[in-house]
Amino acid sequence: MQKTVPYAKAIDAKYPEQVVIAIARAAGGVCNPITLGWTMITSHEPPMMAVSIGLGRYSLEVFRRAKEFVVAMPSEDQADETMLFGTRSGRDMDKFVAAGTVLEDASEIDCVIMSDATANFECRLVGEMETGDHRIFVGEVVCSHVHPDMPSRLYTAGAGYKMSGIARLG
Repeated sequence: MQKTVPYAKAIDAKYPEQVVIAIARAAGGVCNPITLGWTMITSHEPPMMAVSIGLGRYSLEVFRRAKEFVVAMPSEDQADETMLFGTRSGRDMDKFVAAGTVLEDASEIDCVIMSDATANFECRLVGEMETGDHRIFVGEVVCSHVHPDMPSRLYTAGAGYKMSGIARLG
């Protein structure tokens, strides 16, 4: 039998969950990564993905202006980068430079992909929608990339600690 509890307690049951790094080019030309847990595949034909960004985030306006973005699935070796991208603002720094991230030019959009990620998806914005305190960006996947060694994906288990193959963010 289910027990009624506050939302804040019940939502912890979602962990572990996937974590992605979404990237878009800012007006000044710097590509800005943000770590996100709220992402999903929304269509197979055509392929589409969505990410959800908080209304107060610097990345929100970057994504709206760029109208294209990359969804990178970080490998478990990228836990430190992933943490930095989720806890620092691109308004104040070039996060890729600070993390020493190895990058490649995207093939179909004006952005970069992460060389050491498990996979990268180049997306063109097809729609957005406000949902309370976040905005969902939906992009059509126009090019996909995978790491030749297919390293293990990084997942989040919530706030506070890291586990093997799962990084706890926040």
